[in-house]
Amino acid sequence: MATALVTGASSGIGEATVRALLADGFTVYAAARRLDRMAPLAAAGAKLLSLDLTDDASIVAAMATIQAHGRLDVLVNNAGYGSYGALEDVPMAEARRQCEGNLFGLARLCQLALPMMRAQKSGKIVNVTSVGGKMWEPFGAWYHATKFAVEGLSDCLRMEVAPFGIDVIVIEPGAIRTEWSGIASDSLLHMSGATAYGPAAHQLAKLHAGANASRLSSPPEVVARTIAKSVRARHPRTRYATGGSAHTILFLRRILSDRMFDGLMRRVAASAG
Repeated sequence: MATALVTGASSGIGEATVRALLADGFTVYAAARRLDRMAPLAAAGAKLLSLDLTDDASIVAAMATIQAHGRLDVLVNNAGYGSYGALEDVPMAEARRQCEGNLFGLARLCQLALPMMRAQKSGKIVNVTSVGGKMWEPFGAWYHATKFAVEGLSDCLRMEVAPFGIDVIVIEPGAIRTEWSGIASDSLLHMSGATAYGPAAHQLAKLHAGANASRLSSPPEVVARTIAKSVRARHPRTRYATGGSAHTILFLRRILSDRMFDGLMRRVAASAG
């Protein structure tokens, strides 16, 4: 039976992806820091793993469990969070934590998964980035930096591992109804709500806080179905934009100049004020 590892599985896209892959007949390892929140997934048949992507020992221990299983067909790198705040306000310790969780932890999992996949001469690495890996907004410097980086990492990795029968797939969600918006809003107000950037930060926080109620956002199951589709494909596309106006956002990014896109993002943020 094919085996998959899904990170960030305690809620949102990760939880929905675990369920989708279980329905497709995979043995699924569901990994996250919060094991207690994954009890329903265990009841559904998933195997639970404790995983903190900012802790290398935790990553190595989780992958040792997979290695003992003997094979890994699909790695879904979904875990991550949005740390927001003006670049001037965000301490470097938090910037490093954002990079560890969204970028370096992902890369470390790839390093540890690849020997198994090369030995099998097959495998799929699915990296969940965001439309935020192609566009930007104020106060998201470190979050967007990590997502741009994962896009580039994925392109390089895809070329490196193709000779071994391994696919690297990028999933680019748009606005999805998960905990992400609330976490991003809270961090933005904590970092910049009372600084020189406060008025604009409060505007953007309102926009993020209202994202889950927006008719333009999508449930996480939309992304999970896209991930499952990409995993089933014999020859998957390199990128799948999905949910929450993702295609519209990426189209606007392609046709607008940088300054025009800056203006659009300012107007969108101001509309929430």
